[in-house]
Amino acid sequence: MSAQNNNANNQLNSQLKNKKISFIGGGNMAQALISGLIGCGTDPKMITVSAPSAETREQYASQNMNTIDASTEPKAAVIDADVVVLAVKPQMMQKVVSEFADALDNQLVISVAAGLSTELLSEMLGGYSNIVRAMPNTPSKIQMGATGLYATDNINDQQKQLATAVMQASGLVMWVDKEEQMHAVTAVAGSAPAYIFYFIESMVDGAIALGLDQEQASALAMQTVLGTATMARGSEDSPSELRRKVTSHKGATQAAIESMQANEVGRQISEAMQACYDRSKALGEEMKSDK
Repeated sequence: MSAQNNNANNQLNSQLKNKKISFIGGGNMAQALISGLIGCGTDPKMITVSAPSAETREQYASQNMNTIDASTEPKAAVIDADVVVLAVKPQMMQKVVSEFADALDNQLVISVAAGLSTELLSEMLGGYSNIVRAMPNTPSKIQMGATGLYATDNINDQQKQLATAVMQASGLVMWVDKEEQMHAVTAVAGSAPAYIFYFIESMVDGAIALGLDQEQASALAMQTVLGTATMARGSEDSPSELRRKVTSHKGATQAAIESMQANEVGRQISEAMQACYDRSKALGEEMKSDK
């Protein structure tokens, strides 16, 4: 592990030291965030998972975490917690939080439920407003995630730092000033891994059509995407400048780029992101009307 990674982990540990973190729900996103926290040095005994499934609770208990049966003790997970992470499906949120809302007393609540506004969540929690809304993505499972965060006006700087530490354990964190921007976060990060998978899928199919076998095509495509993203992240040049540098005049790469430009691939990507943005907004409105 590099000195830079060690320093980052030490900062996270400092923010999270002696903090009790409760997860309401133990599904995939909870697993991803918990994996990141433990990977950064959080003591599993400081983590509690509340879930109705005995199998889920046994899974976390085997890793030395505290578990609560959500069906019989819904308030037990939040009473002594410093941070409560709501990791249940948006459609289930009303029922789940109603069972412990009156036990909240200055805990920091972080919601990772897509499309659920802080205003609506506050209503579900009986007016409680110590809420941070998070939009993580699936690479959080390998501590390579990208998460957008938005805080209500009731959240102070110390609580923002705490929310940052919890989510940063699984990757990059970016705060937005307006909750409306969380739809853009969904378009560029939350849903975006699917775009990349689709691009890789298309590259593999294209390579197979050109004569490579499945194993060769997959390995080359995935390594190229990984290497290119890593290179771009570590470079002072913009992506457009990096693209220019590897596009030789009248070369094979230029032919590929010109084909993409002629087919308006850039415009199609922008339109796809707009569609994601619009659907994210619509989901939020649907949840309001369903309440």
